[in-house]
Amino acid sequence: MSLADLPQPSATHPDSQLGVSYIMPVLNEAKYIERSVTTVLAQDYPGEKEIILALGPCTDGTDRIVEVLNKANAAIRIVHNPGRDIPIGLNLAIEASRHPVIVRVDAHSELASDYTKQAVDTLMRTGAVNVGGLMDAQGETPFQQAVAYAYTSRVGIGGASYHVGAEEGPAESAYLGVFRRDALRRVGGFDETIRRGEDWELNLRLREAGGTVLFTPKLRVTYWPRTTWNKLVRQFHATGGWRGELFRRLGMRNSLRYFAPPALVVAIGSAVVALIVQLSTLGLLPTWVGIVLAVIELPTAIYILGVLMAGLLARGLSVKARGCLVAVLPTMHLSWGLGFIGGALRGAKHVVDTSRHH
Repeated sequence: MSLADLPQPSATHPDSQLGVSYIMPVLNEAKYIERSVTTVLAQDYPGEKEIILALGPCTDGTDRIVEVLNKANAAIRIVHNPGRDIPIGLNLAIEASRHPVIVRVDAHSELASDYTKQAVDTLMRTGAVNVGGLMDAQGETPFQQAVAYAYTSRVGIGGASYHVGAEEGPAESAYLGVFRRDALRRVGGFDETIRRGEDWELNLRLREAGGTVLFTPKLRVTYWPRTTWNKLVRQFHATGGWRGELFRRLGMRNSLRYFAPPALVVAIGSAVVALIVQLSTLGLLPTWVGIVLAVIELPTAIYILGVLMAGLLARGLSVKARGCLVAVLPTMHLSWGLGFIGGALRGAKHVVDTSRHH
C-alpha cells in the first residue's frame, strides 16, 4: 500500500491546471454555510472546480439554503448523508468527485482567495499527498473571541503547527487538508468507524504508507468556533472521547500532548480529595502527611494561577473576552480530559458530538 510509487501530479499541458473537487460535510450550518460556499466559489484558481456538499438531516433550515445554492450554480452538487457522521459524508463526497485534487472544506470555515492555488502549487512542488495550513480562528462575540484565542494559543489546545504556526515542513496532521485523490483512494479514505479525530487517523495512515503530510503557513482558513459554553462543552467532550478511543486502538502512536488534559483531570481530582482530607482533619494529621497533601494540591494551584495569568495577559482581547477566556480554557481542558478518560476506559462508539444538533 506504499504511496511512494504514485505518479507525481501534473497538469495535462503547461498552461492547464489540475481540476479540484471541494468536499464539505454539512449539518445545521444555516448561519455559516452560504459564507463558506461563497469563499469556495470566489477562489482565484483557473482550473476546473466542483463543490460537493455532503448534506446531513438538518433541522435549522440549512437544507433549504443548500438547495438554493445548488440551483444557482451548476458547480455545486449534493450527496445526502442520512447518518450525519462526518467521515461517511466525506467518503460519499470523495466517491462522487471527478478531479485529481480533493480540498476538504468545513462549513464553519472560509478560505482565503488564493488558498487553492497555493495548495495545488505546493502539492506539485513537494510531492506531498496532503497539504494543510493555519486554522485562523475568529470570533464575533466576546465568548467566541475567547474560544478563538484559545485555539491559536499553546495554552489552549496544544502546539500543533496548524494552530500556532510553523515553518513549512512535514507535519503529524493537517487542518482540513488538500489531498491527492489517488492517495486517498489507495489508503481507503476516511475510517467510517471514527466520528472525531478522523482527519488525524487518516493522516497517520497516509504517513505510514510512505506519503508526506505537509504544513505550510501560506495556507490560511478562517474558522468560526462554537458560540456558547454548552456547545463548547459538548464539542470538546466528544473530541476527547474519540481521542480516548484512538488511544485504545493505536496506543502510543498518539502524540504525548494528547495526554495532558486527562492528566490535568486526575491532578485536579486528587487535589480536591487532598483538600477535603485537610479540612476534615484540621490539626489531627502528622506534619509529613500535611506536606504530602500540599504537594498533591500544588499542580492544581499552579494551573489556576496560569489560567488567571493567561486571561490577564491575553493580547488583542476586550476585558469581557479576557474574562471569558478564564472560563473557556478550563472548559476546553476538563471537557476534553474527561471525555478522553471515558473513551479510553469504555470506548467511544456511543459518543456523538451534538454541539451542532438543534
